[in-house]
Amino acid sequence: MYAIVEIAGLQYKVQKEQRVYVNRLPGLEGESISFDRVLLTEENGSVSVGAPVIEGAAVSATLLRHLQGDKVIVFKKKRRKGYQKKNGHRQALSQILITDIRSSAPVKKAAAKKVEANDDAAVEPKKKTTKAAKTEAAS
Repeated sequence: MYAIVEIAGLQYKVQKEQRVYVNRLPGLEGESISFDRVLLTEENGSVSVGAPVIEGAAVSATLLRHLQGDKVIVFKKKRRKGYQKKNGHRQALSQILITDIRSSAPVKKAAAKKVEANDDAAVEPKKKTTKAAKTEAAS
């Protein structure tokens, strides 16, 4: 079973007992976190897709630790001008462990609404009217 869940504005494909690095989340290490923006779930070959999210579905996770990612180097250069700038940063990340994926009961599709035809409410299409061609020449 897997799910596609939105965490901190990004979408991740997760499975149970999977460790995922996400952008820094608020909370202390060891806390339980629940994500309710589940976009898709798959269980035993049946796929449920939300519009945009699946109602009642949730993904539970445990916050393992806060850390920084690898250094990202930003290097700017203008050729033949002697201009060089080197900057960098380390992204603040959180490591989470997916503990449970709960999918909601399948929702039955609503029957298509039938339009009742009332004589009063029925609108007839307009007939095209053509302009009479000029038969007389201007004198």
